[in-house]
Amino acid sequence: MDMSLLSYTVIFLIIVALAFDFMNGMHDSANAIATVVATRVLKPFQAVLWAGFFNFAAFFLFESHVANTIGKGFISPDLVDNAVVFGALAGAIVWNVITWLLGIPSSSSHALVGGIVGAGMAKGGVNAVLWSGGGLTKTIYAIVLSPFTGFLIAVLLMITASWAFVKSNPSWADGVFRKLQLATSALYSIGHGANDAQKTAGVIAVLLYSNHVYKEFTVPNWAIFACYLTMGVGTMLGGWRIVKTMGSKITKLSAMQGACSNLAGAITLFMASNLGIPVSTTHTITGAIIGAGTAKRSSSVRWRLASSIVWAWIITMPAAALMAALFYWAARFLQ
Repeated sequence: MDMSLLSYTVIFLIIVALAFDFMNGMHDSANAIATVVATRVLKPFQAVLWAGFFNFAAFFLFESHVANTIGKGFISPDLVDNAVVFGALAGAIVWNVITWLLGIPSSSSHALVGGIVGAGMAKGGVNAVLWSGGGLTKTIYAIVLSPFTGFLIAVLLMITASWAFVKSNPSWADGVFRKLQLATSALYSIGHGANDAQKTAGVIAVLLYSNHVYKEFTVPNWAIFACYLTMGVGTMLGGWRIVKTMGSKITKLSAMQGACSNLAGAITLFMASNLGIPVSTTHTITGAIIGAGTAKRSSSVRWRLASSIVWAWIITMPAAALMAALFYWAARFLQ
């Protein structure tokens, strides 16, 4: 790595990327801790510390498959310049701030993907996007499959757990699942870190490649480490507006439902991360929570709220793409 090629602009954009990563951790902290807060297994401050620690722990457990997909799977790395990176990050950050203020559990991942695609198209047109054979195809499939997978696994886990504990003392069983919630929320936090922190590392990697810091596309370990650490800190600061939506407004959770939804989300994220698919942790856990609620009683799910969340998912990528294009053109104008 040639440190002399780290211009002030590159350093600034790395800081912007880490700011997105920090916002991602704060925005998506609800994903990992909503269930343990809603069931009062942990107090909010304890929960964010717990989640933040395990977000960072994922650094030691997963390879950089997702970072590679983000860095070179949506638009060609050779097309990327500083304005594209700035547009992608700024568009994603602004959309995250809007949804965070409104308490909407939208996807930071899809905001970033939308930002990359929008900024890339603003520079190179429709043909700039790797429509077939790239990461975009896998990501679009994952928009549907990740919440459905989380939903289905949560339903199966709820059926299995209900059958296994049908003759158990209810208070004893509740105590068991409250303890299991700690373990499953830790697993989910590891999955969250493994998938989401790597996305920002992929952006930093393509930024360094486009500025000829590396001769080949490379995801440096220091970038991955910095992203995991920054996301962990962001998670520790929490996002209480979204915690309320995820933990209590969609459906009232029991300890069993909380443990099953966390484990379902973790399993889904582990599979996606190993396959290099940048899925939405928000979509995944929301699908799992709805699945856990439906397994108990479908009427317990507030379907109107759930449908409004789905609409937020649908508009995230195009909204972030539009904002990213505007920021790209602004950056080009100011150059």
